[in-house]
Amino acid sequence: MQKIFQGKVALITGSSRGIGKATALKFAELGADIVVNYFRQKSAADQTVSEIEKLGQRAIAVKAQIGDPEELDRLFDKAKEVFGGIDFFISNAASGVIKGLTEITDKHWDWTIDINSRALFRGAKRCIELMAGRTGCAIVALTSIGSQRVMPGYGIVGVSKSAIETLVRYLAVELAPYGINVNAVSGGVVDTDALKWFPNRDIMLQEAAKKTPAGRIVEPNDLANVIAFLCSPDAYMIRGQVIVVDGGYSLLA
Repeated sequence: MQKIFQGKVALITGSSRGIGKATALKFAELGADIVVNYFRQKSAADQTVSEIEKLGQRAIAVKAQIGDPEELDRLFDKAKEVFGGIDFFISNAASGVIKGLTEITDKHWDWTIDINSRALFRGAKRCIELMAGRTGCAIVALTSIGSQRVMPGYGIVGVSKSAIETLVRYLAVELAPYGINVNAVSGGVVDTDALKWFPNRDIMLQEAAKKTPAGRIVEPNDLANVIAFLCSPDAYMIRGQVIVVDGGYSLLA
């Protein structure tokens, strides 16, 4: 495999498991050193670091609740301290409250928006500093089909994902003069730990498998591959776009 990211550094939020971990390993395979971010599961983060090191790349694990501005700053500061800066920022970590909108409180709203949307906003501003003087820099944010389609209990998360997609468009224009490319990847139904909070998880997975023209649901590596592409030189002219990776699921009425 050609190591197109040799000498590069990727900071990936929520990268101790699921899509974030798959992305971290993909970038390491391509030659990048990795800043692994986690919030609760240190053992999982340490395992991810170990797997990255076995691929011949450097990695550090940094605990940070990215919805907290001070902790997010500490995450970026640690990346600067250890690696001198970053080339890629993958805004992957997500959280939210699975309830109908009429049950959502201000606390639920703030928690979800802070982690899913505001962390991208704050992180992108830090990227101006940490990516300065580097070439081929990129930001990729993870969103979902819930930004466009109504899913039971997904209201506030859907709002936060819509905000991500709008942010990506504006950031793509405003950060272009700094040499930073910005895009988003929208995944279909993926069987990760996040799905365990849905009361109808099993039904969702069964229905998604039946309705996906590709013949199976999306896997973390499907998303990791597209994220890596969007950070590659081949994606230089793709700006401010939301790339849907759902096996055709959203095409059907």
